[in-house]
Amino acid sequence: MKKSEWNFTTGNIPKQLCLFTFPLFCSNLLQALYSLTDMLVIGYFTGSSGLVAISNASMLCFIINSIGIGLSIGGSVVAAEAYGKGARTEINKIIISQFFIMMWISIPISLGTWLFNREIFLFMDIPAEALSSAGKYMDITAIGVFFSFSCNAVCGLLRGIGDSRHPLFFIMIASVINILLDLLLVGFYNWGTSGAAWATVIAQGGALTAGIVYLMKGDFALKKTRCSDFFLLRRQIFDILRTGIPSAFQMLVVNLAFLLVTGIFNRYGISAAAAAGIGLKVSTLAGMPCWAIGQAVTAMSAQNMGAGKKDRVAEVARTGIRLGILVTGLTVLIIQIFPHQIIRCFNTSPEVIQLGILYLRIFSSFSAFAYTVMYICDSFAAGTGAPGLALFNSLLEAVFLRLALCWIFESVLDYGFAGVCLGMALSTLPPAMIGLAYLHWGRWRKGGPKD
Repeated sequence: MKKSEWNFTTGNIPKQLCLFTFPLFCSNLLQALYSLTDMLVIGYFTGSSGLVAISNASMLCFIINSIGIGLSIGGSVVAAEAYGKGARTEINKIIISQFFIMMWISIPISLGTWLFNREIFLFMDIPAEALSSAGKYMDITAIGVFFSFSCNAVCGLLRGIGDSRHPLFFIMIASVINILLDLLLVGFYNWGTSGAAWATVIAQGGALTAGIVYLMKGDFALKKTRCSDFFLLRRQIFDILRTGIPSAFQMLVVNLAFLLVTGIFNRYGISAAAAAGIGLKVSTLAGMPCWAIGQAVTAMSAQNMGAGKKDRVAEVARTGIRLGILVTGLTVLIIQIFPHQIIRCFNTSPEVIQLGILYLRIFSSFSAFAYTVMYICDSFAAGTGAPGLALFNSLLEAVFLRLALCWIFESVLDYGFAGVCLGMALSTLPPAMIGLAYLHWGRWRKGGPKD
């Protein structure tokens, strides 16, 4: 076993979880950083209209990337189970299978993004002054869908075998490239949102190149398997899709619901749309630790399920929830103490600041703890072979609760902008309880390791 890999079937679980989570958190933070850099640079050089364009385009990018991330979860879980069983020779086939999947999925998604992004933005009621810039951003982003999907695949597969350090290195490469190109293309050449889009695409291509080079030189070298062996990989492809499709659909549902809510905020004008975009970005940053812990819980649970160690599986989830609540408490405290200073980093308009503070006061509060429990339990469900439970929870939270509660508080009770924020906040509570019920009484406790 390499020093960069973790075998989670033995050893101290809290120590392993913390050490494995930290590089994951840094990776997520860096990914958010270059997305955040887009907003900061665009907001500084183009003002509120550019900020609204990039925040709406980012929502559409989240939806597209959620498909790739969800499918990469499938590869991560299958690789982790194989690693837990000691079937290292199987992992190379899983890697090749994952690349085949990403290649064929990315083609229609790229085409659809290029053809229909402006219709989607019109459906979202994006302010007219931001429509053209948002469309140009997505036209360019469509070119890099395969880069984004495949980069997520490489990182997910490595995390499955307990390697969270190399994905961090790949994301560092992307972050440096993206930030430098943002400053050059947007700040110096004044390309606006098009420059930010090119910076992101080139950065993702650089990270993917580094990942492929590493895989080709590692123990699971890609060159050992020919593309002509595609039909011999049907079992691996099926296993990846069995977890990957529900996970992708889960993330797609979540981000589509956010897209619809963004459309509601857009109806309140440019300042409200900018404030909501900033609030979402800040909430995303605050969720980074929770997401990292969830990724670690998925990999650790899957490895121990592969080894048939159910007691360790349960302890992984409980430790993850405790750590998640602790870290979430710290982030919520910071946001609640310094909301004005945080919003001013993005925009100095008094109206944007006022509405942004309102967003953070409501959304980044009690709901952050419920979201943490829900997300970690859903990650645990994916790692233990129940992606359908995570999908159900997402449908419940994102569609039946979030949209319904936003409508009730905004329209029926006439709370307006604040009502939308409150509806989003309350939607996380029931799914968190369902996740905890699965942890304590779920069917993962029955049966032995998968063959």
